[in-house]
Amino acid sequence: MSLTSTKEKILSPPNMKPGVRRLSSVSATLDDLSLGPSVVVPPQHLEQPTDAHETAAALEIAKRRISRITADEPVSTPTTPPVTSTTDAYAFAFDIDGVLIRGGEPIPEAIEAMKVLNGQNQYGVKIPYIFVTNGGGKSEEERCLDLSRQLHMEVSPGQFICGHTPMREMAERYGTVLVVGGEGEKCRQVAEGYGFRDVCTPGDIIKDNVNTTPFRKLTKDEQEHSRKRNFGEAEIEAIFVFADSRDWAGDQQIILDLLMSKKGRLGTRSETFDEGPPIFFSHNDMVWATSHDHTRLGMGALRASLEAMFKAMTGKDMKSTAFGKPQVGTFQFATRLLQQWRKDVHGIDSPPQTVYFVGDTPESDIRGTNEFNESPLCENTWYSILVRTGVFREGTKPRFTPMATVDNVLEAVKHGIKREATKSMKSQAIDSNGEANGVIFEEE
Repeated sequence: MSLTSTKEKILSPPNMKPGVRRLSSVSATLDDLSLGPSVVVPPQHLEQPTDAHETAAALEIAKRRISRITADEPVSTPTTPPVTSTTDAYAFAFDIDGVLIRGGEPIPEAIEAMKVLNGQNQYGVKIPYIFVTNGGGKSEEERCLDLSRQLHMEVSPGQFICGHTPMREMAERYGTVLVVGGEGEKCRQVAEGYGFRDVCTPGDIIKDNVNTTPFRKLTKDEQEHSRKRNFGEAEIEAIFVFADSRDWAGDQQIILDLLMSKKGRLGTRSETFDEGPPIFFSHNDMVWATSHDHTRLGMGALRASLEAMFKAMTGKDMKSTAFGKPQVGTFQFATRLLQQWRKDVHGIDSPPQTVYFVGDTPESDIRGTNEFNESPLCENTWYSILVRTGVFREGTKPRFTPMATVDNVLEAVKHGIKREATKSMKSQAIDSNGEANGVIFEEE
């Protein structure tokens, strides 16, 4: 049996994007996904596309287009938009942890919610959707593989925006960089995949000088994979915290050593404490939802801890930059992606009129959505929906007020669809020509 028949299909029947590879969620690897536009598919659907294929493939193409151009260049689009049953009027954006997945397992209503978005609803309309997560330490391709396996659905890397995705644009700016967090060598691999040329890890530094962290010794596996170099001769130009630290004490010691150094050279101390390299965090979530009964500390807590220690040791405020939600740049990138998708599929060079953002964390998901919606940079409407399946708990008052609060992601999807149906019917009622904007819904 050939490799293509078991692992991959490159097909172009009706309703399938030509040139988009269909990879089995069971056997596909990250290397497979790096070879070109791809959709990850449950193996039983390799031969025949599911309702999710159109959105997954179109967003994969759209993201690859915008990654090849600068913000000042015109966005390309097909001359003749394809025939589609997917609405252009609105879209959904989802956080993952606490909304779709909890403790590595799908939240019960998540699979049904995806089916509703892919056309199994009373109106027979498909709705585009993307995933915007602060979770770090994994590439967009790895998250795509994970979610396809967890939700048993077609999905593409083009639908994912991670907290560290904007760091890709800094690869040309910095030479030698330190990446922190995540399991094993994953963050180094993500950074190198983004184009960073010289990536080191805390393990490399400890391997060079075992006295760097008095209470942490490298495991046999860490010793094997950490790279040998003389850090007395290296200048680290930037620090990137890609994912949650697995060793707060050791990582904080190394980060503080660099922040207080002269131009990122370990073993030196600045007299002014303002000569160290810049530090970037992929997000600023203080807590996140796991399978534990209570929320667990996140990267925002690590950042706050570092700020307090730097202040105590130097008397100065630590300067740092955070990406991810609630930062405006994440929502701008999501808007650009959806605008490119809408231009490709519908020939309309503007983002969907409304984007429903479904999240579980008021401090990042809801705050970010609301603040972007009120920003002059926002070209459409971003509507925040808070679910009760993650960080937020019933009986507490969220610090940032959502536009709607519902029990779970399925109710969030139904809420958005119902709201759009009501808007459409009102539009039809006042249109003397009997025409409505967007998708036409009929009352039951």
